[in-house]
Amino acid sequence: METLLDRFLRYVRIDTQSNEGSSTHPSTPGQMELAQLLEKELQQLGLSNITLSKKGYLMAEIPANTDKKIPTIGFIAHLDTSPDVSGKDVKPQLFPNYDGNDLVLNHAENLILKIQDYPELGDYIGQTIITSDGTTLLGADNKAGVAVIITAIANLMNKPDFIHGKIVIAFTPDEEIGQGADFFDVAGFGADFAYTIDGGPLGELEYETFNAAIAHIDIQGINVHPGSAYMRMKNAILIAMELNTMLPTNERPEYTRNYEGFFHLSEFHGSVESAKMTYIIRDHDKAKFEHKKAYLKNCVDFLNSKYGESSINLKMLDQYYNMKEKIEPIYHIVDLAEQAMVEEEIKPLIKPVRGGTDGARLSFMGLPCPNIFTGGHNFHSRYEYISLESMEAATKVIIRIIQLIESLGKPLRKMSE
Repeated sequence: METLLDRFLRYVRIDTQSNEGSSTHPSTPGQMELAQLLEKELQQLGLSNITLSKKGYLMAEIPANTDKKIPTIGFIAHLDTSPDVSGKDVKPQLFPNYDGNDLVLNHAENLILKIQDYPELGDYIGQTIITSDGTTLLGADNKAGVAVIITAIANLMNKPDFIHGKIVIAFTPDEEIGQGADFFDVAGFGADFAYTIDGGPLGELEYETFNAAIAHIDIQGINVHPGSAYMRMKNAILIAMELNTMLPTNERPEYTRNYEGFFHLSEFHGSVESAKMTYIIRDHDKAKFEHKKAYLKNCVDFLNSKYGESSINLKMLDQYYNMKEKIEPIYHIVDLAEQAMVEEEIKPLIKPVRGGTDGARLSFMGLPCPNIFTGGHNFHSRYEYISLESMEAATKVIIRIIQLIESLGKPLRKMSE
């Protein structure tokens, strides 16, 4: 049998970096390449009802092997990696029996994973750490989730005496650009509930996400020769800077944590003639989220009154909402994952996601989806790393959840009840 490590190392070498500027689904061809590879592996493992849509959604099932009424459980991971850092030509490297010192990722470029900067490394002394060579990200987000699910299912298929209900799995494209749930067939998937395997350090268990919006701002200036600019020039760059200074400094990502929301200026391009800004707006609290959106709009309205109507065009779009609203009524699916971790001697770390997952949107589409750890750190970074032992623990948690849901022997309460 191929090991979890073997799978993971194969998957990260496939470039599945998503692209927000693409008009195709999936947004990049590498995602379909990985999906087709996984489709063949699922066929070899003997799964049923394997489907791969033209838009890159791969689904499969393991039929129930009992007549007991057991809820259908799902496990989901995404195929793509972050568009922020290159995922091409990933060169994974292993540091077995980690000794607690700095890890040199790349001698030639002096790229070092320093324990001083990343003290969490100290939690993994004696374990196997996996990194890239520092010139790309590693891709554990979310190739680790993919490898963990496949390995758990492979182990399950080799245990015919393991009693279980119907199990479904899915691998989705373009999660990193907020499109992972766009074409997800919830009814076709057929799960009563599911878990995204897309979390970070060992023990993470999350059922709260941000409420999220994106704001695109176009600023139209007037460019004239600076020697004759008196009362005529309208500098789009300076208007953009003025807008940014109107937003609270202490509500930037670098100054917020835990349940604190933020305005994040994620992109800026500008000249005197025109400027473009992109903000992402985040808050766990729905009322504070709506207040942040209204505040930004009021700032734009003020500047339009100052510099002339239509000087600034704001397009704001909600992206996803806090899935806590949909999961709290059936909190026992969180309890189930927590119990599985405890029985595997893993300390559960139940905390809010300072971001989002496919599970946030899927929860509002009728498929409640808490999020479970894979073991990774520093996602979206060339300093990304993951512990092999943590991935193995995630595999055991999946199997334990399946075992525990069988012991319940009754359907979970539906969200509408």
